[in-house]
Amino acid sequence: MSSIPYPVLSISVVESAVAKWSAITQLRTARVPVLTKSERPPQAFQTRRLSPFFTIMLPAVQMTRIFVYGTLKKGQPNNYRMLDPAKGKAIFCTNARTVDKYPLVIAGQFNIPFLLNIPGQGHHIQGEIYSVDDQMLRYLDHFESVPDMYQRTLIQLQVEETPGSCGHAPAAGTTVEAYLYSTTTYKPEWVNLQTFENYDSYGDHGLEYVTREARDD
Repeated sequence: MSSIPYPVLSISVVESAVAKWSAITQLRTARVPVLTKSERPPQAFQTRRLSPFFTIMLPAVQMTRIFVYGTLKKGQPNNYRMLDPAKGKAIFCTNARTVDKYPLVIAGQFNIPFLLNIPGQGHHIQGEIYSVDDQMLRYLDHFESVPDMYQRTLIQLQVEETPGSCGHAPAAGTTVEAYLYSTTTYKPEWVNLQTFENYDSYGDHGLEYVTREARDD
């Protein structure tokens, strides 16, 4: 029986095959380098930043206008609460006053300022407009004991000066809407108390606000 001859491979063919196999092995085992931000093409980052996908997916921050007239104003005992980032975001916008008159009184054993929700009586109340986010709004509702002690109500305000840094704020002399904390759950005798136009805890009325830290309850 005759034997089947095996093909004879030249050395050049073998070397070529070995080189190709080596190249394939290197491609399979090679690690793809991870480029840092500075090493990547800048255009890729611009495209990703300007991508409509990212623009649509980023949530908008909801801001609400709040009118403060008492201890939360600048220079008053509780203003520091508006500046605490742990409680949320609050940006001062401008000074303003209420379009309608309201009785603003100082009442209770802790000399707390209350704006009685009785439109048409008292004074055009002076105060400050802030733009607050949802977290700060929830904190203020809790701090003002809504709805038992105060109720958050929407009112008309007249802007008195050039706006602060809250952005898109109304110009001086214009009328805007904002929430304030007034009360309908006041004691009947409070309507006979002295009323104020511009609250100051340290005024000559002698009824300085008692901070919560100083109370015995």
